[in-house]
Amino acid sequence: MSDSIKHECGIALIRLRKPFQYYLDKYKTPSYGLSKLYLMMEKQVNRGQDGAGVANIKINVNPGNRYISRYRSVEPQAVADIFGKINKKFRKAQKLAKDVKRETGIDPSHDAAWWQENVAFTGEVLLGHLRYGTHGQNEIENCHPMLRQSNWRSRNLVMAGNFNMTNVDDLFDKLVSLGQHPKEKVDTVTVMEKIGHFLDEENQRQFLKYRDKYENPELSDILAEQIDLVRVLERSCKDFDGGYAMVGLTGYGASFVARDPAGIRPAYYYMDEEVVVVASEKQAIKTSFNCAYDQIQEITPGSALVIDMDGSVKEAPFIDRLEQKSCSFERIYFSRGSDPDIYSERKKLGRLLIPQILEEVNNDLKNTVFSYIPNTAETAFLGMIDGLEDHLAKERKQAIMGGILFEKELEEMLTFRPRVEKLISKDVKVRTFITSDEQRDDMVSHVYDTTYEVINKGVDSVVLIDDSIVRGTTLEKSILSLLDKLSPKKIVIVSSAPQIRYPDCYGIDMSKMKEFVAFRAALALLKERGLENILDEVNLKCLVALENGTAHTENFVKAIYAPFTDQEISNKIADIVRPKNIKAEVSVIYQTVDNLNVACPNHLGDWYFTGNFPTPGGNQVVNKAFVNFMKGIEVRAY
Repeated sequence: MSDSIKHECGIALIRLRKPFQYYLDKYKTPSYGLSKLYLMMEKQVNRGQDGAGVANIKINVNPGNRYISRYRSVEPQAVADIFGKINKKFRKAQKLAKDVKRETGIDPSHDAAWWQENVAFTGEVLLGHLRYGTHGQNEIENCHPMLRQSNWRSRNLVMAGNFNMTNVDDLFDKLVSLGQHPKEKVDTVTVMEKIGHFLDEENQRQFLKYRDKYENPELSDILAEQIDLVRVLERSCKDFDGGYAMVGLTGYGASFVARDPAGIRPAYYYMDEEVVVVASEKQAIKTSFNCAYDQIQEITPGSALVIDMDGSVKEAPFIDRLEQKSCSFERIYFSRGSDPDIYSERKKLGRLLIPQILEEVNNDLKNTVFSYIPNTAETAFLGMIDGLEDHLAKERKQAIMGGILFEKELEEMLTFRPRVEKLISKDVKVRTFITSDEQRDDMVSHVYDTTYEVINKGVDSVVLIDDSIVRGTTLEKSILSLLDKLSPKKIVIVSSAPQIRYPDCYGIDMSKMKEFVAFRAALALLKERGLENILDEVNLKCLVALENGTAHTENFVKAIYAPFTDQEISNKIADIVRPKNIKAEVSVIYQTVDNLNVACPNHLGDWYFTGNFPTPGGNQVVNKAFVNFMKGIEVRAY
């Protein structure tokens, strides 16, 4: 019911710190690292279903042997597709090993050198990426990892990430000024080419330093040992504006994970004597390596985790740190709820909504039925029920302490429980072959099914909790009409997230202002109250700021919402999403920003709710998005 907000992308990095032979001997398989990478990617598949990619680097292989391998896929089951292809290579190699053993009497399948010489994806550095496209077509060229190639090992760069840059145009112009001719103006290519440029310069710096002391090919090994990746990041990332967790692999086997200075995008790591592991979610690391949660660390915002060619690890700052504004949507919706911290936070989000819910149903819990949709809202629902139980416990205590109750009243009070039902369930998927709006709307109305005969008609209120309400189209075209067939007196839709008012520009697929039902509600209120001049005033300020190059200094769009209370906007949203042909009264409750920050105190990134963007580029994006809306242009503002 959150109208399918597209998730953040997911990253998974594994560095084997021991020689390849160690894992072959201990785990009796040449695919130990690949098996772990597959598990980490499957545990984060919620983060990206538009495509996937895997890359692998072999360290210290002899010249003439391929040392970088990469597969990408945009198939419906992209991860399974990629690893299915890799497994074919291993099965073919195992057959070859049997043939060698039959001919020579020697079994090469126990020899790491044989595997690395004959089979791809047998390197010590493994990178996986899961893609949710925020723009562009779903083509394999848009899938990470991206590869920047060279015949010099130390100049090769493989990159993948969970990021969006707000200043791609500026970064593109910078590349042109450096003398490059970028093939595309997209953040993935721009970022890789910029880091690649300074990696080239670092190679040249070290080459000039050591060329008189060493001869090739020894000089190539010296370059690999001396490359300063932190310096490369310091020089290349200083003018990045966005949210990012970027992974880079060099051809010689060193790697880095760089996190944006506001900590917008998540990145966690774990290491022991055998491995260094990085992922977008802690749960993927915990499940894959069976480590304790307190062994999983968060990469410091503005710092990079650097893993050198020899497997040594350091975390070093590469850019000035900003106030931490980690994405709160990770906690509300994106990340898996099995993480204990996220699970606790989501339950608290549900619990904190109780005062608003009780007010909306006039404290009539006897005639109120509670439910949830979609499945991702289940944890907030459990928290909501816990909050109701706490409320009832306090009422029982007050009643008992306040005076003597008759036995019947006491029994009724002690045995009463909130009424909980599974009212809505998803039945079928909307098929993409349906192209007309009329047919699609008809199909959407049948996507969900409901449970009948559990509502006292004309008496009961229904409270349905969701994790977020973005566009409101699913409510308007399906859910409310479906619930109305149960004949409740009132339908209360509850969002565990606050009102989404502003576009995101750091990775989430929420970029067009007119799609937000909160924005539509504000527009309707401005019209009703004769305040439409505010739209022109805001538009003029945005246009002037964009022309003067000062649009990054202030979010002028806040003025659209300023005349109204949160409750007024919620009430108007209820009017907008309520189908005209239903009988039940409809109200909408949103989480407050204050309560969100109470529930998720370490993840205060709330710009899509408040308009308080953590980087200057965010202000520019929202101002440009509003100008696009006023012009009727439906394109991304970044």
